[in-house]
Amino acid sequence: MASKSSFTAEEWSRVVASPVVASMAITAADPGGLWSLLQESMSSGWALLEAKQDAQATPLVKAVAEDIANTDTRNAVRESFQAQFKGSQFADIKGKAIEELHAVSGLLDAKAPDEAAAFKAWLFSVARKSAEAGKEGGFLGFGGVAVSDAEKATLAEIATALGSTAGSGAGLAET
Repeated sequence: MASKSSFTAEEWSRVVASPVVASMAITAADPGGLWSLLQESMSSGWALLEAKQDAQATPLVKAVAEDIANTDTRNAVRESFQAQFKGSQFADIKGKAIEELHAVSGLLDAKAPDEAAAFKAWLFSVARKSAEAGKEGGFLGFGGVAVSDAEKATLAEIATALGSTAGSGAGLAET
């Protein structure tokens, strides 16, 4: 069973940051209005809270959800974000986020092979929930679509970055 001790400090901060990175990729794919942006941004936080309380969550998902409350972990995640995304143009953020998810996928395969598929499926569900969090193309919450074409395409890119098992059964076809 994988845990924080299975990873170096830098690797762990990347794993802990991955739900936020998944959500960020969706937001960058089709930045809607302010309300949509807020809803999508908050979805990763809600996913972490849900995972912390979910009795069915894998030990690795639970460890990530619980460790994000640690001040040292949050500082390491912030430093990791700054190193990866500082100075990036908004258009570049999605590509960098997809690349980071691919790298995290490799870390999971190498360091947590027994839990990698379940963790990746969870990451994909975080991205999917982010895509579904805010309507795109409407006005003040009226009209628009739940998941835009750009978000659907980004979900497919995320599934590919996480490996073929990440999107299976996670609702990609339903979006």
